[in-house]
Amino acid sequence: MQIILLNSVEKFLESLSAKEIAKVIRTIELLEEFGNDLGMPHSRHMSDGMLELRIRGTREIRIFYCFHKKQAVLLHACIKKTEKTLEKELARAHEAKTQLQ
Repeated sequence: MQIILLNSVEKFLESLSAKEIAKVIRTIELLEEFGNDLGMPHSRHMSDGMLELRIRGTREIRIFYCFHKKQAVLLHACIKKTEKTLEKELARAHEAKTQLQ
């Protein structure tokens, strides 16, 4: 499966440490290999066709994505700092998703 990264996700990834980048790349490779079959603990369905890649480590990294025209589009990335998913981060991902249409 082809993976598309939006510019905001690329910029976020550039801010990570080498170890974190390695973990993110490995998780993206799993998404590329398994596509929509990728499940917990690496991926979780959110709402309205939105999913999140879950990268565990010293910092919890989340990358929101969706499937669009047989591609996985990585829409928005953030560091998760609380137990709950931040609604503003999810809203940013939904906004990026609407730009795909």
